[in-house]
Amino acid sequence: MDINYELYKVFYYVATTLSFSEASKQLFISQSAVSQAIKALEKKLDQTLFIRSTKRVQLTPEGEILLRHVEPAMNLIKRGESQLVDSASSGGQIRIGASDTICRYFLVPYLKRFHEEFPNAHIKVTNQTSLKCVELLETGQVDLIVINYPNSNLSNLYSLKKIAKFQDVFVANSAFSELKDQKVSLKDLLNYPILMLDKHSTTSEFLHNLFQQYQLDLVPEIELSSNDLLLDLAKIGLGIAFVPDYCIPARADDLFYVETEEDLPTRELAIVYNNHIPVSKATMEFLNYFE
Repeated sequence: MDINYELYKVFYYVATTLSFSEASKQLFISQSAVSQAIKALEKKLDQTLFIRSTKRVQLTPEGEILLRHVEPAMNLIKRGESQLVDSASSGGQIRIGASDTICRYFLVPYLKRFHEEFPNAHIKVTNQTSLKCVELLETGQVDLIVINYPNSNLSNLYSLKKIAKFQDVFVANSAFSELKDQKVSLKDLLNYPILMLDKHSTTSEFLHNLFQQYQLDLVPEIELSSNDLLLDLAKIGLGIAFVPDYCIPARADDLFYVETEEDLPTRELAIVYNNHIPVSKATMEFLNYFE
């Protein structure tokens, strides 16, 4: 089927903005030209791609299917353009996906080193959970991701390098002093308010799976998207927080570790990229830090 690339380009901008007017602004063409391009594409494909109304534009199921294929292709083209620009300059670009916690407590020294060694390179960091970061890599929005491992969204299509080990821990303040210097079973922990990351995280998957291994149903008191906030709430006695050990300050006198009878498995940090797609020189230099 011979369809002009420009039609798919217009479709991509309308589908990602859900606005004909916004797509026309980003493409620097008239709104009428956008509408005509979409009609032409729908005619060639013999499919309705959008549901149009006076207030909003919505993708049809067929449009959503097409977008899942067009978006990675568009991002690959953008990546190719960026690499051509990189090759013509002394700088370059690296696009990294990682969670707030991993960025703050693990990546910052590496980003600092990279910036010092390649001051003209452009660094773009997109913050998402480790699960969502896999989607960023799949759609070509980033060159590499640094994530918690294991990760249920990760397929075997990517190159994965394990770069650090860490231990998840339970921490509390003096409001739960009866647990200090004790070993508590996971079953008994259910009698206390548990503070943890929300269900869209690898940490949540990990902890729920751990409790299920002992036929226990975990119902957390509070679920948040930030480990720092969990620690803040633990410090004021709202509950027992479950966080990676590397995000706990060296001097945390107002918190203590709640030891468990059961051994908590060690997890790892991993850097992941798609080795089937050429990466920029800047990306390769960053990957070399983890040899």
